[in-house]
Amino acid sequence: VQLQASGGGLVQAGGSLRLSCAASGRTSSNYVMSWFRQAPGKEREAVSCTNSVGDSTYFLNSVKGRFTISRDNAKNTVYLQMNSLKPEDTAVYYCAATRSIHWGTSAGQYDYWGQGTQVTVSS
Repeated sequence: VQLQASGGGLVQAGGSLRLSCAASGRTSSNYVMSWFRQAPGKEREAVSCTNSVGDSTYFLNSVKGRFTISRDNAKNTVYLQMNSLKPEDTAVYYCAATRSIHWGTSAGQYDYWGQGTQVTVSS
């Protein structure tokens, strides 16, 4: 599975961005899909996860109520809608996938990674 993340950019605090992660090579419908982020000097952390059918999701506490995750299995794509962005959301965002029923928040659980897309939120 190859993952291609896109949609990052520079936005002012309070703004919105939508990240996309397109999977190719194999259908992503049987895969857990997640978004991680890594800020300079910090560990990579799980931001949001969705199981293969999209009916079970996880959100990092600091993004709850602001971010939503969705997937379109027909397009092999997962999205992260980020609203009310804050400077502390600034990071490189990575999409990740693993063939599993249940999502996990540990980076080590994921077999496939996208290249990362930079999100910068100015104050």
